[in-house]
Amino acid sequence: MILRARLSRIAFTLLVSASASLCAAQTYTITDLGTASGDDYSVAHAINANGEIAGAIGSDRNNLSVVATYNAGAWTSLGTLGGNSGVANGINKLGQVAGYSTEADGSYHAFISENGVLTNIGDLGGGSATAYAINDAGQVVGSAVTSNGSNHPFLYSNGTMTDLGTLGSPTGGMWWNSAEAVNEAGVVCGVSYTPKNGFRGFVWKNGVITPVGNMGGFMSEAYGINNKNQTTGIAYLANGEAHAYIGTGSKMQDLGALGGPQYTSWGFGINDSGVVVGFANMPQGEHAFVFSGGKMKDLNTLIPAGSGWTLNEAFAVNNAGQIVGLGVHNGQSRGFLLTPQ
Repeated sequence: MILRARLSRIAFTLLVSASASLCAAQTYTITDLGTASGDDYSVAHAINANGEIAGAIGSDRNNLSVVATYNAGAWTSLGTLGGNSGVANGINKLGQVAGYSTEADGSYHAFISENGVLTNIGDLGGGSATAYAINDAGQVVGSAVTSNGSNHPFLYSNGTMTDLGTLGSPTGGMWWNSAEAVNEAGVVCGVSYTPKNGFRGFVWKNGVITPVGNMGGFMSEAYGINNKNQTTGIAYLANGEAHAYIGTGSKMQDLGALGGPQYTSWGFGINDSGVVVGFANMPQGEHAFVFSGGKMKDLNTLIPAGSGWTLNEAFAVNNAGQIVGLGVHNGQSRGFLLTPQ
């Protein structure tokens, strides 16, 4: 009887400990990505499976920002396409980055990097393009101006830029239509303007463009997609509120908001486990969030207290759960890396 009672107490203790571990919120260590010498700020937009980061570093004094990657504790500048502004928005496992930069004449062009050299990947006839993501096959997506002056989403693959079409956006005029993310199977998500419903998120697969679902309202936007074809972005509710979501096909899950349901939240990145990152408006301003375990959490509450950080926007999360974004550290605008503890 004594032995059985002791074993029962041990089992109960183990059960309580396990339950506490399961209920404890995931916390993170934070790395200030800093800047390169002479620069004033940095921003981190993407992270690959190897933990390499892509974004930009820049100087307010010189009105200059350059494409940059971060690895092994330091930024490496890749420069621009000849102008004074450039940013990387995506990075794949080979270290190739994609983004957009100004040329010497001030025009914007999408690029892909190869061995640290930026190459203009062209446009759809209108002389300008921006790129937002790249997959491990080197496929790039973004938005390009067509010959009639419209913005259309594109997929760049094997040296060719393909117009993905729209959900019925009017011809001519700068209606915004853009591809925002691409997964490893080449499935694309993005945003298209429609005369009837305003902006609507879409998924493009095998030549077919399909609108994502909705949460009772008439507008939505898709900014991230994982390898299960789950998307995230923002969608409107019937009462006019707008929240981040996870969507599969036409079905959407409302992720809520941090400051209360009347506040807005945006999903930007999603990994294969369905972890979503983005930002939410709160009474005190924009705060970066992570959605996991069925709950949206303010990332500012999941880093060490007294760190001097305000995390404003989380842009990407890899399958290891590492998160990158933009915040303010001791008054300075900095890119950050969060690593799960």
